[in-house]
Amino acid sequence: MESLWDNRVMISAFAAWMTAQMLKTLIYRILYKRFDKERIFGSGGMPSSHTATVIALTVSVGIREGFACSMFAVCAVFSMVVIYDALGVRRETGRQGEVINRIIREFLLDGKPISEENMKTLVGHTPLEVLGGVIVGLGISLLFMLL
Repeated sequence: MESLWDNRVMISAFAAWMTAQMLKTLIYRILYKRFDKERIFGSGGMPSSHTATVIALTVSVGIREGFACSMFAVCAVFSMVVIYDALGVRRETGRQGEVINRIIREFLLDGKPISEENMKTLVGHTPLEVLGGVIVGLGISLLFMLL
């Protein structure tokens, strides 16, 4: 277990995730003038913590192992899949959740709401949110790996 604390690659990725989540919570507080505890661990929002994590992992592996090694290639492809998912599938799922929530609010069944719970809508990211995650991940990985 002690060797995990010596793994700068893993610490870099975790620190990027944590930094992005803290920034996400702070940015939400500034924009909406209220604290939302869901922002601390939740998905969606600015910056993308998924992107920050995989970018920090990929850059850290590149710095540690070399940018021509197989492990860097695996991390780079993994990062592309995560970012594609954040921009595409997960973002579309959020849009569908918004529409379904609107339908639930606007239409009643026998005078009662169709559902008591709203669907989660903050699951994907805009390109700007992903870019924010890239910047956080790159910065944190460079901080941890080069200092």
